[in-house]
Amino acid sequence: MERWTRIVSQHRTLPDRDVPVALWREGAHGPVIHCCNAIARSRGIAPGARVVDMQAIHPDLHAEPADLDADQTLMQRLVHWSRRWCPWTVQDGRDGLILDVTGAAHLFRGEAALLRDMTQRFALQGLTARVAMAPTRSAAQAVARHAANHTICTRNDVAAHLAPLPVMALRLNETTDRLLHRAGLKTIGALADVPRAALMRRFATAGAEHNPLILLDRALGRAPDPVNAPPDQARYMARALLSEAVIDPYPHLRQLIGDLCDTLARAEMGMRQMRLTVYRVDSECRKVDLATARASRDPAHLLRLFDGKLDSIDPGFGFDLLTLEATRVEPVPLIQNRLDGQHDPQADLAGLLDRLTARLGQDKVTWPTLRESHRPDRVEARVPALTNTPAEAPAETPVMPRERPLRLLETAEEISVIYAVPEGPPSQFRWRRVRYQTVRHAGPERIAPEWWRDRPGTRLRDYYKVEVQDGRRFWLYREGLLQDGRGDTPRWFLHGFFA
Repeated sequence: MERWTRIVSQHRTLPDRDVPVALWREGAHGPVIHCCNAIARSRGIAPGARVVDMQAIHPDLHAEPADLDADQTLMQRLVHWSRRWCPWTVQDGRDGLILDVTGAAHLFRGEAALLRDMTQRFALQGLTARVAMAPTRSAAQAVARHAANHTICTRNDVAAHLAPLPVMALRLNETTDRLLHRAGLKTIGALADVPRAALMRRFATAGAEHNPLILLDRALGRAPDPVNAPPDQARYMARALLSEAVIDPYPHLRQLIGDLCDTLARAEMGMRQMRLTVYRVDSECRKVDLATARASRDPAHLLRLFDGKLDSIDPGFGFDLLTLEATRVEPVPLIQNRLDGQHDPQADLAGLLDRLTARLGQDKVTWPTLRESHRPDRVEARVPALTNTPAEAPAETPVMPRERPLRLLETAEEISVIYAVPEGPPSQFRWRRVRYQTVRHAGPERIAPEWWRDRPGTRLRDYYKVEVQDGRRFWLYREGLLQDGRGDTPRWFLHGFFA
């Protein structure tokens, strides 16, 4: 929710503070609440509830779609960012982090100071963090999510801190939690006081992740519960530290690219995106970002991509440090392309795309891609060539393919038409001050509005293929019908031309 607030505030005005706001995701029976703000939670709006039900109870609920992929990307970045405190970090659920700070607390002047530093640094990022410290992973999870903030418990008092917490703090599934509540075991302390033999027989068939006794043993330190931290992301970088400040970075660029390509070759990787950073003597830096159509580690090709890109760098009083980093890499095995071991860049389409994009810009070099839509003007779109793949022809031809015009106007042009009301074909139309007489026609082909995408009140379209007296064929459509309740007189448009 906080990430959404930060991003939205940069582009538009946020809803008032007294307005309940919720982000929704797709559920089994329609959109459900993914997360909400404090005002919404105070009204009883909770994650998992259906959006339509909550909007019926709270008409002022402001609901927007949640970007789950961006949330996961942020969490993955936070996992590695949190290694400023310790070398072992891992994601906990969809909104938590686990840090193994064993032997690292003294570097921050104690455990309490370490927790304060975590809270402050997350606050600088615009995020609210609830932190706790415990001798086991499961105990830290339970205390951080269900106890007071900045709680520190040791091995001697971990059982006392866990006793008043609900059993759901052990990460039980809903079925196990419901069974324990029916038995009157609502807290971890009550669960710990029950004889283990009876419960062990009850949950003997349950897996280790659903057995409350095994989860309790992990929280109390009786069973191992290690932190399996992902490895650090490999960074491929070359740097040039100069003995004195210079103005032109180009003489040092060839050596930087060569060193970086040698490093990538040893790892059998190739770069898709790279960043040149120039550090000036006045403590400022300038950056140049480039991308490639496919992974490459060809020094000559990568050097050509910088032609004309360094002119925009303001050197100031000079710079004494340059770094070239491969910000995105992909596996490229060591394969000999030709018998003589050489590479022919003239026959490389990816190399051509790289050079055109470097000179013209990423938005200037595009190719078409297909999208699922009933509307003809939405089927095809232009996407950047470096970041997307071109549209491929369908594997099988439809049984009854519909004829489409050779040329489709990017924006349909309105025309005046004479036709038999209410739903007759066009007999005469005027386009760009020229009158055309229809000699034959085919249609109509009716295309209804896409209710999941179009705004309410969008009118249907009736498409006609018409031929005029000089033999030219046009593609016209009537937008709406008389007395359809969605507008006044229907309007006509010219949308394309047939061969």
